[in-house]
Amino acid sequence: MSATPATPLAHDADALLQRLGVPRAAYTGGDLPVRSPITGETLGAVPQSTPAQVAAAIGRAQAAFLEWRNLPAPRRGELVRLLAQELRAARDELGGLVTLEAGKIPSEGQGEVQEMIDICDFAVGLSRQLYGLTIATERPGHRMMETWHPLGVCGVITAFNFPVAVWSWNAALALVCGNAVVWKPSEKTPLTALATLAIARRALERFGAAPAGLLELIVGQRATGQALVDDARVALLSATGSTAMGRAVGPRLAARFARGILELGGNNAAIVAPTADLDLALRGIAFAAMGTAGQRCTTLRRLFVHDSVYQTLVPRLIGVYGRVQVGDPRSPGTLVGPLIDRMAFDGMQQALAQSRALGATVHGGNRVEGIAGDAAYYVRPALVELARHEGPALHETFAPILYVLRYRSLDEAIALNNAVGAGLSSSIFTLDMREAEQFLSAAGSDCGIANVNIGPSGAEIGGAFGGEKETGGGREAGADSWRAYMRRATNTINYSTALPLAQGVTFDIDG
Repeated sequence: MSATPATPLAHDADALLQRLGVPRAAYTGGDLPVRSPITGETLGAVPQSTPAQVAAAIGRAQAAFLEWRNLPAPRRGELVRLLAQELRAARDELGGLVTLEAGKIPSEGQGEVQEMIDICDFAVGLSRQLYGLTIATERPGHRMMETWHPLGVCGVITAFNFPVAVWSWNAALALVCGNAVVWKPSEKTPLTALATLAIARRALERFGAAPAGLLELIVGQRATGQALVDDARVALLSATGSTAMGRAVGPRLAARFARGILELGGNNAAIVAPTADLDLALRGIAFAAMGTAGQRCTTLRRLFVHDSVYQTLVPRLIGVYGRVQVGDPRSPGTLVGPLIDRMAFDGMQQALAQSRALGATVHGGNRVEGIAGDAAYYVRPALVELARHEGPALHETFAPILYVLRYRSLDEAIALNNAVGAGLSSSIFTLDMREAEQFLSAAGSDCGIANVNIGPSGAEIGGAFGGEKETGGGREAGADSWRAYMRRATNTINYSTALPLAQGVTFDIDG
């Protein structure tokens, strides 16, 4: 790509990147083309990191960690406070770049940056709350306690659908815990990563005392991520992506006894009970199922509606699906933007074909023409009425497909909620306290997130984010998530002149 942007969208991206402080050389002339899902136009061409550059970045991060760990945690929190300030100043520009590169509507693009600000504020508070316990000991004249220490280099692999927020969930906490961070963004969204690091560099410059290499960025495809996974200097790897990706990454981390935070697939469900506020449920379902064009890991994909309200709710929902505005995410009134690429479109059409083969009634799901060229993929969200819980409903398709089924008893609905491999998010719409409490109980939803009278999508950073089963079991954000980024030591201090042994063991030797 030349120094002068060749297309209107590329010109817009270039203007944003320049305002955000990214050198043109970082996104022109490289071997990794970056396209916008809005039109399919190429926004830039990013140089990919060579194996030697990946190794060097990890080496710089390791050296930075050895210095950074010695700063007091509240002092480390000051850097994250400055990062939040810089993100506030760049919120509109970075949010606009998220829209161009990931296809999100502007409120979602800016909302993602707001989430980065929120986690920074949260982490600054945590920098004074990295508490250890004092532990009761059976030995007189002794004290036991636990202490928490920085872990090392933290690798972060992020996905296209939240191209910057997920990095911040990890980086803000890792930094206050005393770690260095190496980030490998999705090959589909590297421009927002370049912009984020430019913002972070301004915070580092203002802080003044941070070692070089504290925040590193490597760009590339699968081999680049694999190099990060396999490097023995990376103590923790946080990876967001598909369950298939997690199955590849998990064993490689286990082979070298590294820690992993795996945020993988979600096949999330909601239950609409007989007492539900149907107006509230309609709004909650619409956002959870159609927001971000169905490309959130917490997107609502399965809906179980009680027989008694099915005929009242579902026709209304079908009407919303038919009239929701699909289009260029920058256009006023648009709620559903494009799919990320052709692969996402093909996956959606395959799942709908499988549903039709099972006898399902499919509403919507067609490609919407006339918005952009052939290289952009806009679809009308699909509502699929199924007679049985089977086929593609059992697996995540990263597109706006909502499978709808009837149920008769709450026990049946909970069993359906739990009858898939993923266990990320779930919800129930009910005004019956007993139903709500049963859903939240040990015998209820088996997901890491379980909500009442809101959909499964749209988590806040104050709560631990993550799921069970094939979702990987990892957690990000939340009150005790900092522990994942630190190592624990148990300390016993003898302040007596005796040497009693635990469990009453005696070991007397001649003096």
